[in-house]
Amino acid sequence: MSIYKVLTVITFSILLGACGGNSNASKNNFELSTNHKDDHFKVGDTLKLNISQGKNTEFETVTYTLDSKSFTDNTVLKDLKLGAHTITATINANSNTTEVSKVIYINSSVAPKIYSFKIINVYPHDITSYTQGLEFHDGELYESTGQYKESKLRKVNFETGEVLKNIDLEDQYFGEGLTVLNDNLYQLTWKSNIGFVYDINTFEKTRTFNYGNSKEGWGLCNDGSKLYKSDGTERIYTLNPENLAEGDYIEVYTNNGKIASLNELEWINGKIYANIYQRNGVAIVDPTTGAVDGVVDFSSLRKKVTQHPGLDVLNGIAYNPERNTIFVTGKHWDKLFEVEISEK
Repeated sequence: MSIYKVLTVITFSILLGACGGNSNASKNNFELSTNHKDDHFKVGDTLKLNISQGKNTEFETVTYTLDSKSFTDNTVLKDLKLGAHTITATINANSNTTEVSKVIYINSSVAPKIYSFKIINVYPHDITSYTQGLEFHDGELYESTGQYKESKLRKVNFETGEVLKNIDLEDQYFGEGLTVLNDNLYQLTWKSNIGFVYDINTFEKTRTFNYGNSKEGWGLCNDGSKLYKSDGTERIYTLNPENLAEGDYIEVYTNNGKIASLNELEWINGKIYANIYQRNGVAIVDPTTGAVDGVVDFSSLRKKVTQHPGLDVLNGIAYNPERNTIFVTGKHWDKLFEVEISEK
């Protein structure tokens, strides 16, 4: 081997050794742990943190952040949204700075209330409709239906089931949730990463929009100023109705953990009512924290509709403010139920 090659090998080995030494020094075998083994907490719990360290490592200083904001150990968890949060410890030791992170989960501190319902009226519903979105606006019922090559946007006479206005989506789109705000009708599609905006009076499509961090379109509702969108997970995103940009999101949790598969949404008296896919139930969600305040079990309704091979789950909830009642139906259901709910 030539002198050049020997020097090259020696130099390369020294560099590798130096890199390895710096890497070990920066890691220092630090581990961040909490006072809960499963890292699940409830609002009001005290979070205590612990740094365990490798041998021959001197611990100098440590600072903490929660979701990139300064945070103090031994702190009561309050005034935080529910769900996943990232704790990061920045450790100064042996003249090196190391960061170690851990995800914790914050559950609600209160169990959801259980609500029952009373059927007020039963109306006909198109059994061919794979209902995805349902909403009243100025006394009129609007419906979005799904399935490829079968998806529709409709205005319906809820008392008779008559279709007053209808447009078919293009075959490549699977229709999902809808909502109405400022004479604009917003409709989602499932996996196409695109939504549509229509003039509510003419059903003319005025524009389209793409999704942001939410990868799919499921449910949609609004509070009079902004939109809320579900994507089949435990998250509900806010959308700016002007440019449809995604803003922040909440994660929906009970006192026992997250509620995933959130589907069709409805805004009712300051709360989000969210269909839980394949559960035939509805979660009543605090839009600020993500806490599930209540649950309505609608599973008995499925037995009251015509049983057939294409029958699917509950999906479709619409609040009628003039009547102060809720209308619910499902995918390929032949009935639309008007109900009142009350706490058990």
